[in-house]
Amino acid sequence: MDRDSRYLLGGGAARLLAAIPAVFLTLFFLYPMVRVLWRSLTLDGSLHLGAFTEIVIKGSLRQAAWFTIWQALVSTLATLVFALPGAYVLARFRFPGRGLIRAAITVPFVLPTVVVGTAYLVLLGPNGPLGIDLRQTAWAILIAHVFFNYAVVVRVVGSFWELIDPKLEDAARVLGATGFQAFRTVTLPLLLPAISAAASIVFLFTFTSFGVVLILGGFGYATIEVAVWREATINLDLATSAALAVFQLVVVSLALSAYTRLQHRYARHLPLRPSAEVARRPSTIGQRLVIGGTLISMAVYLGIPIITLVARSLNTSSGIGLTHFLGLFGGETSVVSPSEAIFNSIWFASVAALPALVVGMAAALFLTRPSGRVGSGFDTLLMLPLGTSAVTIGFGFLVAFGWPVDLRTSAWLIPLAHTVVAVPFVIRTVTPVLRSAQPRLMEAAAVLGASPRQVFQEIQLPIVSRAALVGAGFALAVSLGEFGATAFLVRPDRPTIPTAIFRLLGQPGATNLGQAMALSVILMIIITLVILAVDSHRTRGPGEI
Repeated sequence: MDRDSRYLLGGGAARLLAAIPAVFLTLFFLYPMVRVLWRSLTLDGSLHLGAFTEIVIKGSLRQAAWFTIWQALVSTLATLVFALPGAYVLARFRFPGRGLIRAAITVPFVLPTVVVGTAYLVLLGPNGPLGIDLRQTAWAILIAHVFFNYAVVVRVVGSFWELIDPKLEDAARVLGATGFQAFRTVTLPLLLPAISAAASIVFLFTFTSFGVVLILGGFGYATIEVAVWREATINLDLATSAALAVFQLVVVSLALSAYTRLQHRYARHLPLRPSAEVARRPSTIGQRLVIGGTLISMAVYLGIPIITLVARSLNTSSGIGLTHFLGLFGGETSVVSPSEAIFNSIWFASVAALPALVVGMAAALFLTRPSGRVGSGFDTLLMLPLGTSAVTIGFGFLVAFGWPVDLRTSAWLIPLAHTVVAVPFVIRTVTPVLRSAQPRLMEAAAVLGASPRQVFQEIQLPIVSRAALVGAGFALAVSLGEFGATAFLVRPDRPTIPTAIFRLLGQPGATNLGQAMALSVILMIIITLVILAVDSHRTRGPGEI
């Protein structure tokens, strides 16, 4: 009997599971991307490169391309400089509250970009606690990007750092090296794969940043992502918008290729120690000062923006109160109905979660099937949306689904776009959970006479159910906070919470600003509760960060 046939996935089932994500991503990802490419290269059905020439000729587009590249590089470098001390402290030392702090620093990363942008709009505004106005400046964007991506470096680098045996550095010191020399010659080379991985992720996120840049920089400091949206929705120049999207895809692909080469170049084989055996209690005053200073800087840098946002949402003309929150449900504003936006976001997220879960679970089950072999092409297809900006996905929907039937005004396109964005997160979340199951358990059950149905019900179903709950939670969180694709597809009468926040911020008046802050706090609370619920049911598998 073939090994796969004893379990849930026989040959036919495996092909079906592979077909579900392949068909979905081909229809709702590859097809829109091909249409974007075709739209950028043709004019009236003939080859035409004028849209790409426009990028070179038009000053605002050249500026957007240049600003996108240099701000992403500076944001990546600044994030590494600010976050590596945090990774060191959490990896190498044991102290009270270490686990809670590790979880807390992840909250900014899971917040929607529109919430992060709104928080810094208050913090760096003229009435903020700093007393300086950095709005519409590159500084505001860089500061917000470091805030948003801090957890990436701490989790990626720190998770590897805490597995490196500290005795390697100790041996270097015994041989006469100073602490810095031991770090530079021993630990740093071993950390380079993790650092390059974290840097590539941060570069990808900052290069394709949309919500933060649009809110804090406006069109004066537009990235390619913002320019794609501006050319398509304001200037109605779909050809130039498509050319910009293609240019962005090329740069992102080159960055991912460079990351792959760096991983191969700096890969090292070494014995890793369990993290519980690596972390030590601080034993010197210097170590305690380093820990204290790092934790204080974390609290200040990561906590103040959120505290400022909450405080501003409670600040009314008559003092501290819930006026702005009550106003969200007490009637429509002149700009948008906040209560309707909350309903729409929850509805879109609920609709998007189901197909994202089905597609993501099918892909994860196929990838983790017993003795299964997966081609690199299929694996790449599954992860392609993760390296594609949400704005480009939304623009692809706008270009692709206008023919043969015009679906661009259909509200169903929004949850479908959210599904495309969420599927890679579901796959990356569920796969380690499924891989944590020991194949020997299923083999033993089969040897003892259990039928495939019994093996599935008694062993695989509990694991699949748990993984499904985690995957659904992440799909909900991603959909609730999605802004880039939604900005292309949303109708004025069907706003979501992120688009409603953006509209309120674009209108004058203290009431609109206060309600934007209150709506941001509500979205932040919803997303945080979803993530906490997911973490409470999450099982870590090998290699998961």
